[in-house]
Amino acid sequence: MSVPLSFDGKVVLVTGAGGGLGREYALAFAERGASIVVNDLGGDIKGGGKSSAAADKVVEEIKAKGGKAVANYDSVEEGEKLIQTALDAFGRIDVVINNAGILRDRSFGRTSDLDWDLIHRVHLRGSFQVTRAAWEHMKKQRFGRIIMTSSAAGIYGNFGQANYSAAKLGMLGLSNTLAIEGQKYNIHCNTIAPTAGSRLTQTVMPPREAVFLIAVVMYLLESLKAEYVAPLVLWLCHADCQENGGLFEVGAGWIGKLRWERTQGQILRRKAQPVTPEAVRDQWGQICDFSNATKPANIQESLQTLVEVLSRVEAEDREPSPMDAVGQTLPEMTFTYSHIECILYALGVGMSTKEPDHLKFLYENNADFSVLPTFGVIPSQASMMSGSLSSVPGLNLDMTRLLHGEQYLEVYKPLPASGTLTSKASIADVLDKGSGSVILLDVHTYKDQELLCYNQFSLFIVGAGGFGGKRSSDKAKSTVDMPNRAPDAVVTDETSSNQAALYRLSGDWNPLHIDPDFAAMGGFKAPILHGLCSFGFAARHVLKHFANNDVSRFKAIKVRFVKPVLPGQSLQTEMWKEGNRIHLQCKVKETGAVVLSGAYVDLHAPPELSPSTAPEAGELQSDLVFAEIGRRLETMGADLVKKVNAVFVWEITKDGQICSQWAIDLKSGPGALLKGPYSGKADVTLTVSDQDFMEVVQGKLNPQKAFFEGKLKMRGNIMLSQKLDSLLKDHAKL
Repeated sequence: MSVPLSFDGKVVLVTGAGGGLGREYALAFAERGASIVVNDLGGDIKGGGKSSAAADKVVEEIKAKGGKAVANYDSVEEGEKLIQTALDAFGRIDVVINNAGILRDRSFGRTSDLDWDLIHRVHLRGSFQVTRAAWEHMKKQRFGRIIMTSSAAGIYGNFGQANYSAAKLGMLGLSNTLAIEGQKYNIHCNTIAPTAGSRLTQTVMPPREAVFLIAVVMYLLESLKAEYVAPLVLWLCHADCQENGGLFEVGAGWIGKLRWERTQGQILRRKAQPVTPEAVRDQWGQICDFSNATKPANIQESLQTLVEVLSRVEAEDREPSPMDAVGQTLPEMTFTYSHIECILYALGVGMSTKEPDHLKFLYENNADFSVLPTFGVIPSQASMMSGSLSSVPGLNLDMTRLLHGEQYLEVYKPLPASGTLTSKASIADVLDKGSGSVILLDVHTYKDQELLCYNQFSLFIVGAGGFGGKRSSDKAKSTVDMPNRAPDAVVTDETSSNQAALYRLSGDWNPLHIDPDFAAMGGFKAPILHGLCSFGFAARHVLKHFANNDVSRFKAIKVRFVKPVLPGQSLQTEMWKEGNRIHLQCKVKETGAVVLSGAYVDLHAPPELSPSTAPEAGELQSDLVFAEIGRRLETMGADLVKKVNAVFVWEITKDGQICSQWAIDLKSGPGALLKGPYSGKADVTLTVSDQDFMEVVQGKLNPQKAFFEGKLKMRGNIMLSQKLDSLLKDHAKL
C-alpha cells in the first residue's frame, strides 16, 4: 500500500480560492494537514465588484473539518499583502498556487486597452507580484513549490481571447525561468493547463448548447470536475516531487505532459552565398517536416543547433563525417505487388496449407484473405539494400560489413493485397559504438498520400566507429526487457531446409542466405536464415495466439537480432502478455540459443462489439442522414481533410446489436464516406441506436443527456469530435 502524501507543517496560499479549482485545491491541501491562506477578491468573472463572502465560506468549510485556514481579500496585484497574511497567521510560506483569474473576451479588433490591461494585471502581473513576494522567504528556507495556471487558450490560441491567451502563455514563460532560477534553492515551478467546470469555463462551455455529437465532452461540465485536477497540483507541490519546469494538461481524470518539438530544419546558407527567399521557398517542405523532429528541453539545447550549423558551414571544405548524414533523405522507392507477393511472403515465414487458419493468408479467393502485417518490411527494405545509403556523404559504407541489428515496424492500417506503394527513407541518426557505427534508417511507406506503415532499421557497420559521435539517441525505438516470470505461451515451429531459399524470393537477395561459399567467407558453416524471416515467424506466433489472426489488431513489433538460425532448425517463441503488449523471446530449440531478444508486439484492444455478428440492417432512418453527409463531403471533403485529419466511425444499433456502420474518413484525399465494417483504425467511434440517433437529429434528445444515460457511447480520442462541427452543424436539413 502506498504512503499517503502529507503536507503537515506546510503553509499554502491559493489565489482565487473562493470557488471552482481554487476552492478544491484549498480543501485538498487542508485535508492533508496544510495550513491554508484562502485568497479571493470576491469579484465577478470580469473583475468587477468585491466581497469577502467567497473566501470566508471556504475558510469555514476547512475549519469545520478540523483544518487551519485564514482568509485574504486583497487583489493579487498586492502580492505582498497576501504573503504577509501567511506570515502573520502561520509564520512561513511554502506553496503558492497562482489560480486567480478573470475573463474579458472580445474579438481582437474590439479589444480595448482596458480589456487587455486588466487581464494582464490579474493573470500575469498578479502571478508575478504574489510569487515575487514569496520568493525570498522560499530561498531562505530552501524550499518552495509554485504552480502557474495557464490554459489551452494560451497553448493553442482561441477565438475572442487574444488578451487571455497572451497572458496565459506569458505565465508559462515566467514559470520556465523561475524553474531555472529556483532549482538550486529547491524551489520548483510548474505550469498546469486545466479543463474543469468553474465560474470562468461556464461562459465558454455552456452545458446545453451541444451540437449533434459535436464536442460532447467539452460541454459536459458535470464530468469536468475540479476534484479531478487537484491531485496533480498536490503531487507537484509535495516535497518528494522533483518535477520542475513542466507543462501539464489536465481534466476529466486525465493528465498529459507537453513539451516542445522542432523539425530538423534545413541549412540554407553556404560560404560566400546569400540566403534568399527563393531558397526558403524551395526548401519549405524540409523546413516544416516533423518526421524526424527533435525535442529541445532548454535554451542550451536550442542554441546547440545554431552552433552545429555554424560548424557545418565553416567546415564545407573538410571531409564529411558520419554525423553529416543525419537528416539526409534517400531517393523515393516504389514497390508494385499483387496477392502473389503477399502469399509468397506468407510461405517464406512458415505458413502452410497444413494449418486451416493459414488459408486466409495463402489463398487469394478466401473470403477473409489478408496480408500478414510484417509484410510491411518488404516494400521498405529496398531503401536499405538499393545501395543509395553508400552515396550519402559521410557514410562511406562497406556493405559487406553491414549487420542488421534491430527492427521496428508499426502498421497504421491493414495492408492492401495489391497496389503500388511509395517508401520515403531518411537517416534519423548515426551513433558511434566504438567498434562500429549504428545507422538509424527511418522509412515511411505510403499508398497514394496515406501512410500505411513505418519501419526503423537499425544497421550496425562493423569497424566504422571512432568518429567522435554520440552513443545513444532518443530517435531509436528501444527494445524492452522481458518479464521475470515463466512465459504465458510457448510456440515451436520447424523451419524448412529451403526456408531461406524461399524467403529470399520476397526481395532480400543477399547471397549469404543461399551460397555456401559466400556464407563460409562470413564465417558460417552453411547459409543462414534471414533475420527478418525469424521476425516474421515470431510475429505470426503472437498474431495467432493472442489476436486470433486478426490483422486489424496488429499495431507494432520491435526486435533485436542476436544470433543466426540455420534453415531446418526449430524456432521457439516464448510470449508474455501484459495488457495489449506481448513481450517475446525467440530461441533455436535444438541449441537453446536466443535469436530475437528485447522484443515485443503491440496489439490494438479487441473491439467492444463485433459488427460481423449483427443482424441485417434492414431500412434505417439514419441512412438518410449519412446520405446527406456523403453529398456534403463531395463539396467540402478536401478542406475538411486539411483541418480534421481523423477517421470517425458510427455504429448504429437496433435491438441492442450493431446493424449498420458508417465511417467518415477525413485523413486522405478528398475525404470519404464508407458504409460497412471499417477495417482501418478509427480515431473516434460512436455507438447509438437508430431511434436515438434520429431523436438527436430532430432535436428531441439532448446529446449530453444521451451520453449520461448510456444511450450514446464514445471511445477513442473523443476530443476530436469537436472538429466535425463544420460538417454536421446543418445535420437536420435532409
